[in-house]
Amino acid sequence: MTTYKQSGVNIYEAEKLVEKIKPLAKKTFKRGVMSDIGFFGAFYDARFNKYKHPVLVSSVDGVGTKVKIAIELGRHDTIGQDLVNHCVNDIAVGGADPLFFLDYFACGKLKPNVAAEVIKGLSIACLENGFSLIGGETAEMPGVYAENDYDLAGTIVGVVEKSKVIDGRKIRKGDILVGLPSNGLHTNGFSLARRVLLKEFSLNSYVPELRETLGEHLLKIHRTYLKIIRHVKHKFPIHGMVHVTGGGITGNTIRVVRPPHKFRIMWDEIPIPPIFMLIQQMGKVPSADMRRTFNLGVGLLFVIPESSVSQFVHYLNKMGEDPIFVGEVTA
Repeated sequence: MTTYKQSGVNIYEAEKLVEKIKPLAKKTFKRGVMSDIGFFGAFYDARFNKYKHPVLVSSVDGVGTKVKIAIELGRHDTIGQDLVNHCVNDIAVGGADPLFFLDYFACGKLKPNVAAEVIKGLSIACLENGFSLIGGETAEMPGVYAENDYDLAGTIVGVVEKSKVIDGRKIRKGDILVGLPSNGLHTNGFSLARRVLLKEFSLNSYVPELRETLGEHLLKIHRTYLKIIRHVKHKFPIHGMVHVTGGGITGNTIRVVRPPHKFRIMWDEIPIPPIFMLIQQMGKVPSADMRRTFNLGVGLLFVIPESSVSQFVHYLNKMGEDPIFVGEVTA
């Protein structure tokens, strides 16, 4: 006789995990959440009284091989924040405010304390961004994942007034690209970074150029730009926004610009943080590859009319930001 548990899947542990994470998720519940954690589907009341023509905006993503850094360091409370903030930025650049989030956690062997730490990170980021973690799925898959490995993905749903959608249609020749700094790799380029850096350093190595250990730097939480976007989108004529993720500045700006317009990136104007210099120098990585893989220190881009740049930059400075001139729109 062979049981499901003997095959490597422990349903009892999964049920215990659900009970463990319910309080974490409930802390994030906002008006509109209609179901408890654990039901077959998550219910959300879709009455949007303050919207004349509400448009739902959704996105799904993962954290890539950054999860390997978390696993190797045994630190699991930040990777969930990375995921949520990444997804938040993806819909915020379209003008949307997030409503709710669902996660998918898959592993080789379910370790409730590890999973609970990951989900704790999800709930922290949901609370900080002001929306609800209303459901998710945990999958134990021996034979697909190694015993200590796990993967994490999530789906976010938000809403925006149709007349206030920001999708790049207003971009014109002469518009300026103003960037906001990232705080590191965020959640992209880790396969290349790990291949290059771990040949020379361990994750616990103190790296003078970074002023901290390599592991601490690589686990820096992906920034959320939601608060800043909310402040500026009602005050300034934002023609487009770009979340700089996989594909870098080059690969992500083309998502919002339409022919005959294109972006001219002023690469010499962008201050490159030390982590990217290390990767390029140690791995002899071509500049073109760096630009198509990493954010190079710019996590978010605004596209605004040249006439608004001075006031816009001044406002960002007052918010404690250090904006970067990245380029302009040409025809």
